[in-house]
Amino acid sequence: MDNAILIIFWCSVILIFHTYVLYPFWMILFYSKPKKERAYFNSSENLPNIAILVAAFNEEKVIADKIHSIFNATYPIQKMKLLIGSDASNDKTENIVNELTKQYAQLQLIKFEGRVGKINIVNELQSLCEEDILIMSDANVIFTPTTIIELVKFFKEPQVGIVAANIKKQSISNEGISLQEKLYLTLENKVKASESNAFDLIMGAEGGCYAIRNNLFSKVPSKFNVDDFYITFQVLLKDKKVLFNPEAVCFEDVSGAIEGEYKRKVRISSGNFQNLLFFKNVLYKFYTSFGFAFLSHKVLRWFTPFFLIFSIISSALLINHHPFFMLVFVLQITLMVVALFNYFLKINWSILKFITHFYFMNLALLHGFVKFSRGIQSSIWEPVERNV
Repeated sequence: MDNAILIIFWCSVILIFHTYVLYPFWMILFYSKPKKERAYFNSSENLPNIAILVAAFNEEKVIADKIHSIFNATYPIQKMKLLIGSDASNDKTENIVNELTKQYAQLQLIKFEGRVGKINIVNELQSLCEEDILIMSDANVIFTPTTIIELVKFFKEPQVGIVAANIKKQSISNEGISLQEKLYLTLENKVKASESNAFDLIMGAEGGCYAIRNNLFSKVPSKFNVDDFYITFQVLLKDKKVLFNPEAVCFEDVSGAIEGEYKRKVRISSGNFQNLLFFKNVLYKFYTSFGFAFLSHKVLRWFTPFFLIFSIISSALLINHHPFFMLVFVLQITLMVVALFNYFLKINWSILKFITHFYFMNLALLHGFVKFSRGIQSSIWEPVERNV
C-alpha cells in the first residue's frame, strides 16, 4: 500500500516540476535561437490580400485606438480589410466604429442582434472574407506599424498555416496580479518561440492576435470556449506549420483585478478541457514532437490542480513513513493558507503575490474542469475591465 502511495506522490511532484520548470526552461535553453532562415515576403513584393477580424462587446474604451493602430500599419492599405463584429454592444462601441468608417473605407461594422458569443461572430466574419490571409485579433490588442507585415511575411512558404504574434502585456501599475500575469505570459511567449524554432509548431496561437490562411480556417463549434486552440490544432492536424514570430509585436493591457481574471481563466479552463476531449488522440502520439509538446506544455499544466491534491493527500498518508513527508505536507498546507490570507489582506510582497497567483491559477483550472464536467451551454463572454 505504501509503495502505491509513494508512486502517486512522486509522480505528482515530477509531473508538476516537468510542466512548470523542466519543459519550459529546457526549451528556452536549447531552442531560443531560430535553427534556420525562413523564406519571407519583403515589402517590395506582391503581398497577399488580408482581412482583419475583430469580435467586440462593449469596447468603447479601446476600439478607436485599435482601429487607428491597424490603419497606421506599413502594410499596403489597399490590400487590407477590417471587419468588426459587435456582439450586441450597448455602449458607444458601434457609434465609434460607424464614425471611423468615414475615415477608413476599408473598415466595416457587422452588427449582431442579441449576444451570440465570440466564436459565432468569428465564424460569421470569416464566411464574409475571400482574402488569402485572415488576422484574428481582440479589441484591446494594439498593433505597432509593423505588426501586420511581420505576421504575413512567413506565409511565402506554402507549408506555413498560422503565424502567432508576440503579444506584450502592459499595465498602468503593478497592483493586484498585473506583475505576475505579465511575467507568466512573457515566459509563455518565450516557450512558444522556442517550440516554433524547435518543432515548427506552437501549442495554441493566442487569440489576441494571429494570422491564418483563409483556406485552413475551421469553423469552431458554437459552444466551445477557446476558439484559438481549436483552430490551431485543426491546422496542425493538416500537417501545416504553426509559427511564432517574436518580431510581430503588439500590446495588450493586463487587468490587475483578481476577480475578473479569475472568471476569464475559469472560462478558458473549461474550454481547454473541451479541446482536450476533442483532440485526445494527439496524446497517443506522445513520442512525436506534436504529442510531446501537447502533453508537456498544456495537458500536464491543465491537470496540475489534481496533482497538487494528490501530492497533499499522499504526503499526509506517508507522514509515519518518513519525516520528509511531514515536512512536505506542512509546507503545502502553509503555502495554501498563505495564498488564502494574502488574497484577503493583499500584502504587497512579491513572493506572496507569486504564491497567491500560482494557487489562484490552479483553482481556476479546477473550477473550469467542474464547469466543463457539468456541460457548457454558451460561449458568450464578458471582457475584463480595460486599463485605459
